[in-house]
Amino acid sequence: MYIPDKMMVESKSLKLYLFSFRNHGDFHEDCVNIIMNDLIRLMDPRYIEVIGLFVPRGGISIHPYANYGRPGTRYEELAEHRLRNYLL
Repeated sequence: MYIPDKMMVESKSLKLYLFSFRNHGDFHEDCVNIIMNDLIRLMDPRYIEVIGLFVPRGGISIHPYANYGRPGTRYEELAEHRLRNYLL
């Protein structure tokens, strides 16, 4: 989920970018943070959250979550609230 400001990302470009992580060697949590930070640099959104829904390996499912709200705005408060109440 994200609340854009002036810039948005085109869906096909986003899909290709996300597919580039298919054989990425980092931990799932790192991938989610890399994706979020890249999108923040690219779009400067008001609010963004990234959830990784990874296929279980060895019977363990992992769903890392990261979010960002623009500092000094109500979106920063939204990010804090969403992080405190995150359940998947």
